[in-house]
Amino acid sequence: MSLCLNPDCLAVNPETHRFCHKCGQKLWLKERYQALKLIGQGGFGKTFLAVDLDKPSRPHCVIKQFFPQGQGSGSLGKAAELFQEEAKRLNELGHHNQIPELLAYFIAEDQRQYLVQGYVAGQNLAQELAAQGVFNEAKIRALLADLLPVLDFIHRNQVIHRDIKPDNIIRRQADQKLVLVDFGAAKAVTPQNRSVTGTVIGSAEYVAPEQMNGKAVNASDLYSLGVTCLHLLTGVSPFDLFDAGEHEWRWRDYLVKNPVSAQFGAVLDKMIVFGTKKRYSCAGEVLQDLGVTQTQPQRSAPVNQPEITVPATPRIQVPSGSPQILTEVLPGGVKLELIKIPAGSFLMGSNERENEQPIHQVNLKEFYLGKYPVTQEQWQAVMDNKPSDFSDNPQHPVRYMNWSNCQVFYRKISQMTGKTYRLPSEAEWEYACRAGTKTRFYFGNDVNQLEQHTWIEYGPGMTKRNPVGQKKPNPWGLYDMYDNGEWCEDNWHPNYQGAPTDGSAWLPRYYQNVWNWLDDFDNCAIDVLFYRYDKVFRRSSSTFRCHGNLGRNGCGFRVVCVP
Repeated sequence: MSLCLNPDCLAVNPETHRFCHKCGQKLWLKERYQALKLIGQGGFGKTFLAVDLDKPSRPHCVIKQFFPQGQGSGSLGKAAELFQEEAKRLNELGHHNQIPELLAYFIAEDQRQYLVQGYVAGQNLAQELAAQGVFNEAKIRALLADLLPVLDFIHRNQVIHRDIKPDNIIRRQADQKLVLVDFGAAKAVTPQNRSVTGTVIGSAEYVAPEQMNGKAVNASDLYSLGVTCLHLLTGVSPFDLFDAGEHEWRWRDYLVKNPVSAQFGAVLDKMIVFGTKKRYSCAGEVLQDLGVTQTQPQRSAPVNQPEITVPATPRIQVPSGSPQILTEVLPGGVKLELIKIPAGSFLMGSNERENEQPIHQVNLKEFYLGKYPVTQEQWQAVMDNKPSDFSDNPQHPVRYMNWSNCQVFYRKISQMTGKTYRLPSEAEWEYACRAGTKTRFYFGNDVNQLEQHTWIEYGPGMTKRNPVGQKKPNPWGLYDMYDNGEWCEDNWHPNYQGAPTDGSAWLPRYYQNVWNWLDDFDNCAIDVLFYRYDKVFRRSSSTFRCHGNLGRNGCGFRVVCVP
């Protein structure tokens, strides 16, 4: 689909249209850039996600449109100047891997200014803070080690950013590198303007005192970065971290079970000193005190969109320490163990099958997931009946489950324990299965290793099953993830267009309250997701569909408990 860039129209058009069906305006800028959707707007313009049709790979890009609304002539003139300056700064900085690439700057046929730059897919740090909670010292150290060389690069090129804050730092999906964006406030430093008082620009919570007086220097960016770190450490507005009566920072008072070492605290304190002579003067000084060896800034080809090829080896993010386990004691003394799955983000899907596309970022809150699939012993303890045709071993997983069976089980175990149990969403299942990896399997790409993690010799139609927990677990301590098919809460969808990005189940609106319509489920012709059958399909991202009232040979499930 194409989005019309006329601010008074913004109509959605079929992809093949060259002119808007509603207002008649040309849709493709410079016969090259096609807007897909509006992703941001403010008083002086709009930002669109677009595609570059001139390149064979059709990479995503960003169109910034200068479109001021309700501003005085003075503000309008300054805004137009800043829009042009952003293009100049990006052009002067060239191709740095952690700065968006300038692709074009021009005045279009509609007489509006446009800036086109590389698209950075990922969350900004404000979004990451909201999704995952406060950063610890290790994460802040990593942030500084990653971002300070970028500041050193722009300062060496005589540019001051002047608007560093969590919203303007994006963690790129493809490689988790931090990217510094929004150079609209950036200022070029020349011998002629060093002593000239400039315009006060920046976000008030993060702006250095000298910048408030129109005298921004390189150290002003270090101040803003230091305040950004305080906000990420505490989750508290910088306005509230500063004691105006005592004229001093009180950020340590807001650290909640998140200690900071004395040495690192001293580094942060020196970044946010009011006087520039007492503050760090350059990024290299901060890196030195952090014990980080600085390499020369590198210019490289830009990264416009996430890398979607599968890496050769997995990158595993293992939670520190042993897995946190929640143990429920069911009737008869039967135990049910669940692993705590940490909050986080991941790229969901793959390019191997159409229903696993497009790859998209999902952000999840923490939850507990069954260490093993539900066993016959656990089913009998909750439901007081035997569900399968092979019951010689209580540690065998249940099978021939349909979606409705699972819902009844969850309702009963929730009543028994007083906790909230349910099926995992598809996103939760894949996130937990991957355990921080990006490869086809959580152990890598080599299918020959699969037998170490699952009973590959038994597929559909086989009558034999094996006890749970006999093969190797994934990095987060979950067993048998590639063994049985496992039901998810979601309805079946042919692809991920429009899928939720918060980890929730993808259900029609009228199905959100499962219990209200469970008894009438037989009248609902719904295909519901389940996981894992044949060896060739036992990938972390693989999904299939099955009617909700059909219990198939390999269908089992595992429990989710929401804290």
